[in-house]
Amino acid sequence: MGFFDFGTIFFLIAAVVIFFQLRNVLGRRTGSERPPFDPYTASRTEKDATQKPENVVSLPRKRMPGETAAETYAAIDAFAKPDTDLNKGLRAIKDNDPSFDPKVFVDGAKMAYEMIVMAYADGDRKTLKNLLSREVFDGFVAAIGDREAKAEKIQSSFVGIDKADIVSAEMRGGEAHITLRIVSELISATRDKAGAVIDGDPETVAEVKDVWTFARDTRSRDPNWKLVATEEED
Repeated sequence: MGFFDFGTIFFLIAAVVIFFQLRNVLGRRTGSERPPFDPYTASRTEKDATQKPENVVSLPRKRMPGETAAETYAAIDAFAKPDTDLNKGLRAIKDNDPSFDPKVFVDGAKMAYEMIVMAYADGDRKTLKNLLSREVFDGFVAAIGDREAKAEKIQSSFVGIDKADIVSAEMRGGEAHITLRIVSELISATRDKAGAVIDGDPETVAEVKDVWTFARDTRSRDPNWKLVATEEED
């Protein structure tokens, strides 16, 4: 029995030692860890410039020691031809936001596009508020309210995005603005109070061409971009 007691104590002590070693290696939560990745923050990149919580001053990017201009702007030059207005605009954004990558931005903007289109169809004001600037949000909400007042409903199914190309990019003061031409496929129909189709076709896939502009304040800690302007391409 004495041997059993000694063995039990030995293993207890060993377990405690291993626990503290693991904690030292793996670390422990401090409350300052980076939050989980949000797929809708394009390029860690969408908050309205009208909302600027916890703003900080963002200085132009300085190259790391030994880093060449070609290395600094490699992702930009691979995305847009050097010496073009688009390339210059993207470089200016990179100078103010070192984390900016045009390809990652486009991937995030495509996700945001689908979310916005479907949230508008569903009348989801909460989702729209997080993705739109104040001016665009007010316009969307007014249209949703008018639709609801008439007891009309939009029946939509998002098929996919065929193209999403950046057509312009620029810095306006401390704000980065990027405009995309987006070609998508959508099945959409608007029904009246009685359920009759008054617009669109619930059986047909339609091609939709939009020109959307996203913006973010590069001086803010918030990495999110918001939709600040929309128009349909003829």
